[in-house]
Amino acid sequence: MLGWAVQDTVLFDDRCASVATNRVKSCPIGALGRGHELDTSWETERYGMVTLRINGEVHEVDADLDTPLLWVLRDELQLTGTKFGCGMALCGACTVHVNGSPVRSCVYPLSAIAGKSVTTIEGLSKAADHPVQIAWIAEDVPQCGYCQSGLIMATVAFLKRNPRPTDDDIRKGITNICRCGTYPRVNKAIHRAATLMATEKS
Repeated sequence: MLGWAVQDTVLFDDRCASVATNRVKSCPIGALGRGHELDTSWETERYGMVTLRINGEVHEVDADLDTPLLWVLRDELQLTGTKFGCGMALCGACTVHVNGSPVRSCVYPLSAIAGKSVTTIEGLSKAADHPVQIAWIAEDVPQCGYCQSGLIMATVAFLKRNPRPTDDDIRKGITNICRCGTYPRVNKAIHRAATLMATEKS
């Protein structure tokens, strides 16, 4: 049986060794039979040098433009405070800010970063003295700590939108998952942070 490929669907025979999630990358030319060779010109278009502004610093990264931002941060730039949790933008452990808005970096492609500014947990403050970080420490929020950088980044963005949240606002607005169940302490820390931020402005 001969195989063939379309943009987001791949059908192949046992002569084609491996496929990428979205397009065929490594199926040898000719493996699909005469008249069914793949057009691989897209690979050049999807791979190249990208200039990124991360935490106020400019970086150049040579990578596939479909690479999730999370892996560029962790593997290329060694900014490992941002964590991998689910890979499906569900848990929020990978939350960073892009132009001040929270995004789940595990699914945010490198191609979408051009001309934008990214802030990670490392760039939130120089001495862990952002009001949200101070509140987190005061309320002793972390247990295992794995999800906390994402929760903190989500909270910072949330409080910019809603500086005086109610408990119900917090339940609806903070959708990050904490597998240790620290939600009561998270709730207290968000209220404390809101008070600290209001005091700073007065």
